[in-house]
Amino acid sequence: MVKAIHTENAPAAIGPYSQAIQAGEFLYISGQIPVDPETGEIAEGIEKQTEQVMENLKAILREAETDFSQAVKFTIYLSSMEHFGSVNEVYGSYLIEPYPARATIEVSRLPKDVLVEIDCIAHIG
Repeated sequence: MVKAIHTENAPAAIGPYSQAIQAGEFLYISGQIPVDPETGEIAEGIEKQTEQVMENLKAILREAETDFSQAVKFTIYLSSMEHFGSVNEVYGSYLIEPYPARATIEVSRLPKDVLVEIDCIAHIG
């Protein structure tokens, strides 16, 4: 069974995709960028951008009746690996052990020229 998950507490999809898809016992959350869902504004600076991304992910997890403790895999996309330490600090403040698996990738460009995008896979059930 596949079910779309949507919340007004995270930015709406800006293309033909869902904020998240629940497939069986797993939730696949699309990459989130640092857009404030209330204002549409992009946060300034890497720390604030990472915080907004994590808040967007948290809102989607909450809509699916789960939280970061059930996250099993993250992929972090950075405009520059120079931001790795700052992102790690903010990202880590949202998690508890055992920490999920993760990949971090530097990319040439992200939507809306943001500095960070993060997607997530979580277990539900």
